[in-house]
Amino acid sequence: MGRKAGLYINSKKFGGVVKPCMLEMTAFLNCLALNKQIDEKCTRQKELLITCTQAQKGRPKNAAKTINYHLQRLGRDKFH
Repeated sequence: MGRKAGLYINSKKFGGVVKPCMLEMTAFLNCLALNKQIDEKCTRQKELLITCTQAQKGRPKNAAKTINYHLQRLGRDKFH
């Protein structure tokens, strides 16, 4: 819908935005890979990942992720 009206922003250009819990997720997955998918050996990394994800629950989403929604909404209002 937004592309028809010429309103579109490529969200991949905002790739420089830091993704939350990425380091913790990477550490946990690397630990699993090194220990043949046995998660009992990766309890520390697992706890860090869970703590990070729980801390992210209350935070609002990045506005850059919802910009296309708002552009589409404005485009609908403009053409109706």
